[in-house]
Amino acid sequence: MYNTSFFKKILLVASVVLLYSCDKDFNVIGDDLIGDNHFDLAIYNSNVVAYNQQIFPIQSNNLNINQLGIYDNPAFGITTANFATQLTLAAVAPVIGASPVADSIVLSVPYFSHMTAQNTDGSSVYKLDSIYGPDLSKIKLSIYESGYYMADLDPSNNFQNKQLFYTNQNSDFYNAKVASRLNNASNPLNNDAFVFSPNEIRESTSDATGKLTVTRSAPAMRLKLDKTYFEDRILKASASNLATNDVFKNYFRGLYFNIDKSGSDPGNMAMMDFKKGKITIYYKAKTVITTDPEGTMESKTLVLNLTGNTVNLLNQSNTSANYNTAITTPKVTGDDKLYLKGGEGSMAVLELFAPGELDEIRSKGWLINEANLVFNIDSDAMKNSSEPNRIYLYDFNNNRPIVDYYNDGTSSASTDVKKAKQIFSGIINVDPTSKRGTSYKIRITNHVRNLIKYKDSTNVKMGIVVTEDINTITSNKLRDSDKKITARPEIPFTAAPRASVLNPLGTILYGGTPAAADKRLKLQIYYTKPN
Repeated sequence: MYNTSFFKKILLVASVVLLYSCDKDFNVIGDDLIGDNHFDLAIYNSNVVAYNQQIFPIQSNNLNINQLGIYDNPAFGITTANFATQLTLAAVAPVIGASPVADSIVLSVPYFSHMTAQNTDGSSVYKLDSIYGPDLSKIKLSIYESGYYMADLDPSNNFQNKQLFYTNQNSDFYNAKVASRLNNASNPLNNDAFVFSPNEIRESTSDATGKLTVTRSAPAMRLKLDKTYFEDRILKASASNLATNDVFKNYFRGLYFNIDKSGSDPGNMAMMDFKKGKITIYYKAKTVITTDPEGTMESKTLVLNLTGNTVNLLNQSNTSANYNTAITTPKVTGDDKLYLKGGEGSMAVLELFAPGELDEIRSKGWLINEANLVFNIDSDAMKNSSEPNRIYLYDFNNNRPIVDYYNDGTSSASTDVKKAKQIFSGIINVDPTSKRGTSYKIRITNHVRNLIKYKDSTNVKMGIVVTEDINTITSNKLRDSDKKITARPEIPFTAAPRASVLNPLGTILYGGTPAAADKRLKLQIYYTKPN
């Protein structure tokens, strides 16, 4: 009895496995091709309607990184990036001492850089990252105390929402700046002829015995500020103004960085993490001790961090005529060229599948194996401009990623988080000879499967933008949130991806209407069908 029962169980399990295996050779409309190759592989190219859209002044406060400088992009125009930040006390209610006298005030903000060589004397050679425009080009940099208070909460909304600041508010900050510029040292490299220098920082200090110590660090913006000004405003401030950072941020409202051209130099632009910056106040003050009632002067430091609310203030000028026409008069039937520009720039809107096309595909019983959007770059128009490393496709209707973004769990093999989600991609394809970009490809397989498989799924419009960080998927609000797309006035357009605001670059892509078929934007669908 035991053996008979045992063999019956084995037979039952084998039967279930066999039936399950046979079932895996078949699938339903819209799913993966699974099992043996019993079907013929085919490709279907679907036309895409794509048109340009201007990104109006947009929220640019508290970004992860900020632009500073001037970037002359031949394909788009000139962007001037100014910046404002609050300051916070590294230690609140500091004990400054009596009769403080400032020795020096040093502003330091590290650059993005990497070491390329190390010399025998211990010094290092660095290359700056995320610098756009000619190396060592000069700009005029003026730093002021800001007179514009950046509140945490919006007073116009009964302090219920966070206060937002926008790309086009430079005049507000410029008009509210306080007194003369603070980086007023006689060396023009400190102001009128400032350059983003790749040189390492070298500091020498000596102890009481005269022993010299040399400290080396990676390149940084390192400027001397007006010591008399900081002595009066900080070291001699009343204790109540330094009691908490909330009080201090209203007393000293921060720094405003204003950028102008330096002579005939074209200028350049750097991406910077100002939150890693600080102001170090080196000073001497009397400390009263029991044996010396008059006190003795001791060397001290007080640190102000460049943290708190920030805003990137972007001015556009000398806009390319082709670019301006494209973003202000998009075509209902689709544009030949798509202009994607970061900052207060532009994007493109995509409409997939013509009316009735999805129903026709469903009726054919196709099994979707892969689906890609392929964007070809206008290499002639982009030949003199820096190219963005990546573009980002998202659900335009709902300002969120599509399913393929979420389903891609790949991470970068390196420490560069910007290279994550390599299946979803959008990473630039580069010609090995010219070293210039040729195309971008974005995989939307699951999105297309869902549209074909589920008749009640919504065929949403897609947005496409340049991105600085594929992991940043939140959206920033437009200042004029009542703006609507010119070509599609029925669609509210109130926000755009934050990662696009971060990126100063742009690219020009072919849309879905060029005469040359090999240049057109394509939705490529690879599918199989039963014999």
